[in-house]
Parts: sequence; structure tokens; C-alpha cells
Amino acid sequence: MNFSKNLKHLRLLIGCTQAQMADLLGITVRGYRNYELGAREPELSMLIKLADYFNVSLDELVGRQFPKDSLMDSK
Repeated sequence: MNFSKNLKHLRLLIGCTQAQMADLLGITVRGYRNYELGAREPELSMLIKLADYFNVSLDELVGRQFPKDSLMDSK
């Protein structure tokens, strides 16, 4: 999953509307909707707010998975 799909999935899990999320984050509904549509990506500070709110890691929020042969594995 990518960020926009994860964001919508997490929002629906908690039963929140896009308007409620926008209000919580201090942004417009259109701005929030653009995150879910993948038309706009939030800044790091907003990603942190979202991850904290949903109680997930940034990696989980953005759909990042580490490859088996990552740089950390080669040390």
C-alpha cells in the first residue's frame, strides 16, 4: 500500500470523516482530500502528526518496507 491508500484506510478504521481529519490537522478539507487522492504529499511535520494520531510508525504510514538486502544487513 502507498501513503494515500494507508491514510484513507486508517481514517476509515477509526470512523473519521475527511472534514474531521482536516479540522484535527488544522488544514482545509481540500488539502486533506488531496493527501488521500495522492495529489499532494504532506511535509514531514504533518506526517509525524498523522503517525502519532493513528499510533503507527512513519514507515507503516507511508507503506515503506525494508528490502531483504538493505544497507543495514550488509554491515
